[in-house]
Amino acid sequence: MHPAVELIRFVLGPLCRSEQEALVLLQQALLREVEPLHYLATFFTLSENHIYERAATWSGLRFSAALPSQLPAGLDIERVDNLFGIKSVRAELDGRDVLFLSPGLTQFLQIRERVQSQFGLAQRISVVPPAALRAGIMDRAASRLLEDTRSRLSRLWPRASAHLELRLGVRLAFVIALVALALVAAFTPIFLQPVLVPVMAFLLLVPAGLRLAAAIHSVRTGEQIRPPAVPDDELPDYTILIALRDEANMIPQLAAALRRLDYPPEKLDIKFVVESASRSTLEEVARLLDDARFELVIVPEAAPVTKPKALNYALPMARGQYLVIYDAEDIPEPVQLRRAAELFASQPGLDCIQAELVVDNAGENVLTALFAGEYAGQFGLMFPALARWDMPLPLGGTSNHFRLQSLREVGGWDSFNVTEDADLGVRLKRLRYRCGAFSSRTYEEAPIRFGPWMRQRTRWMKGWMQTFIVHNSRPLDFLRDIGWRNFLIFQAYVGGMLFSAPLHSVFAVVFFGRLVLGFDPGFSLTEPWSLAQLTILVTGYGTAFIVAVMGLWRLGQRSVLKWQLLLPFYWLLTSWASMRALYQLIEKPYVWEKTPHGLTRYVRGSDK
Repeated sequence: MHPAVELIRFVLGPLCRSEQEALVLLQQALLREVEPLHYLATFFTLSENHIYERAATWSGLRFSAALPSQLPAGLDIERVDNLFGIKSVRAELDGRDVLFLSPGLTQFLQIRERVQSQFGLAQRISVVPPAALRAGIMDRAASRLLEDTRSRLSRLWPRASAHLELRLGVRLAFVIALVALALVAAFTPIFLQPVLVPVMAFLLLVPAGLRLAAAIHSVRTGEQIRPPAVPDDELPDYTILIALRDEANMIPQLAAALRRLDYPPEKLDIKFVVESASRSTLEEVARLLDDARFELVIVPEAAPVTKPKALNYALPMARGQYLVIYDAEDIPEPVQLRRAAELFASQPGLDCIQAELVVDNAGENVLTALFAGEYAGQFGLMFPALARWDMPLPLGGTSNHFRLQSLREVGGWDSFNVTEDADLGVRLKRLRYRCGAFSSRTYEEAPIRFGPWMRQRTRWMKGWMQTFIVHNSRPLDFLRDIGWRNFLIFQAYVGGMLFSAPLHSVFAVVFFGRLVLGFDPGFSLTEPWSLAQLTILVTGYGTAFIVAVMGLWRLGQRSVLKWQLLLPFYWLLTSWASMRALYQLIEKPYVWEKTPHGLTRYVRGSDK
């Protein structure tokens, strides 16, 4: 019997009934270019511990389920950016030099031959499952990894990191300028309106024009044509990162959604990235680790406590050629990874793809209906159009698919930016990487209560402010990187959103205040500049309404169309969130307000 076949039969025991069956399993693993032992674990749904303990016994080696606690901290690691490639650690233990090793099948065969011929060699080697070896290395190199996590972006591109560019004076100047501009817009005397109205037109009409053009674009282009299918044998490894904090209640639903993915299980590298302080979440994830597709990465408690810091901490452990980010409440369509891999294969110049985010509890109340309309317009209509027009794509916080090499080249995420997704989308464009969008859906849960919605929206607005300030900190460099057209689009699209948010509240207060006090409301259909301001505001609301309605209609969520008439009131809520964000930008710029999930009364995931 060939030693490889003998090893497979020994590892699997009664699960493998013949030499021929073992040979077929070996051939399948080699055909898929997958480590045979990992293939066995995923094919038979066995834990790595079981596979490697049996392989160690067959080879005459010691087995350890984890790196021993006696091993010193501060292990010497040559390359922090690719920890997944580390397969061994040499350390002194009880006065002996011991090699802790995670061999593959071929290495087990070679070691067994050497063990049989070299006396005492077996006592100097201890087999550790690959995930356990990686966890042990990360635990002992945590301080260096944290330092790299926080400084990686600033080392590669010093002018792109929020913690370097967001000095207190800069933040104060931004807040004062934005508030002053909104107040001036509301109280401008007649003689200044010829100056103000063009500014308002640029900041409000350009985004409105983009929305209208995106709506027309969606009607003309229709659904995307799917690229040629890629056979299972040719699909590459795919890493999934899910950052979790205090979300134990979401783990069962999340695990079920991940297990439904239509992708070869041996090529999935799914990492739950959990903050060390989230004890209940750690315990819930630990129950899943018998599945060889799943791995736990524990992020030490250290500032800043943000999602991008957690993702950066786990990035060196990624195995896949491609990588996607999911959130705890996400339910991606089962074919999403396969479709993304096909797109990457058909377009070699594509570096990032944004999937479509869809709210599946839209009918819960008025707040979720308006949130759903916002998402339907943004991810269903705006993003495909922006990608087609080669404009900066402000990525959503989840379902971003990357070529791993490209993501590492641009420095990953900004650990200090609380909308790391939007910042990364702009940075990719600055560095001439190409982003796209595709219609595979990820179903999301909208906040059902005002408090969580307000905290989430505050974080989003604060992060957009961070992104706007950082990328405009050196405007000539920004202009050179991104070109005139995209520079102006960024100023109008992002600057218009930041400017219009507080403006809604200021205008509402002024308008209704004048009505209550018996004064002229301030808008005249006969005065040209006043009429121009009114036209600008109506156009902004109108195009937002059109995009929301068309997006919902396209998704078949027609029962919530009527609630889109309340968009002006929804924008007032966003306005209040922006004012809260302005305060936080000064007092606590890097604080991440967590959004709770799993509160909906809808049953999610059963038919996705």
